[in-house]
Amino acid sequence: MNDKMYLLTAIQAAIRAGDAILDVYRSAEFEVEEKADKSPLTLADKRSHEVIVHFLEPFDIPILSEEGKNIPYPERKQWETYWLIDPLDGTKEFIKKNGEFTVNIAMIRQNKPVAGVICVPDRNTLYFASTDIGAYKADARQIAELLIGQTTRSDLKAGSSDRDAGQRIADLIEHSTILPIDPSTGRPYTIAGSRSHATPELEAFVAQKRQEHGEVEFISAGSSLKLCLVAEGRADIYPRTGPTMEWDTAAGQAVVECSGGKVFKYDSQVPLDYNKENLLNPWFVVVR
Repeated sequence: MNDKMYLLTAIQAAIRAGDAILDVYRSAEFEVEEKADKSPLTLADKRSHEVIVHFLEPFDIPILSEEGKNIPYPERKQWETYWLIDPLDGTKEFIKKNGEFTVNIAMIRQNKPVAGVICVPDRNTLYFASTDIGAYKADARQIAELLIGQTTRSDLKAGSSDRDAGQRIADLIEHSTILPIDPSTGRPYTIAGSRSHATPELEAFVAQKRQEHGEVEFISAGSSLKLCLVAEGRADIYPRTGPTMEWDTAAGQAVVECSGGKVFKYDSQVPLDYNKENLLNPWFVVVR
């Protein structure tokens, strides 16, 4: 099975999971629970997780998400390749109903993200990337229509997937925009930052950039959208001076890096890595 088949299936999974989320999001009411860490968990989160697992399980590749964070490290450190997913990134934005939530699916190989898919259901937007094709932005509904009738991993006969998947990905690319999208000329230095997790350190970072660049624009956004802003070229930098987990960043890091950007640990030139014993990310900076 080749990487294009993996990416194709991840795209299908993300769009379908986004549909499941919107069913809950657009209902009159939805229930909100609290996870052990006191962050909110919704019915949409659960349904999205079920859809993604349904699509990815036939590959018989391990799947890591918040749901499976208690998998013993001695077991998962043996994984050379695995899926890292966040079924609903931006739960607070979902609850606020501002549309800034995403579905994140990444493939990790040798502790590095090599492919990523981000679906923004309420904005009908899809990002997808891999190290062999680059990074793209597309209309999620248009991509969904292109995928109608296409077989998934579980439907394919032996030998057909490698032959067909490349052409299907090429079809999707033809209807997508390669990243980065050329930013408008003359725009000020632009910083992306968290809508729900502002910190004094972030404020200090912005103040420093104002000293360096003069006029600075700041764009607030939720979930992995901040990484997508850098991948698109709409933002020059995204500093994260607060806690995130590996599943929060993996798909976005793939999109950024495949678009020519970089994701570094804060105050260093060392890229974020994955499948650590502690799944908490250090502070980091995303740059074009």
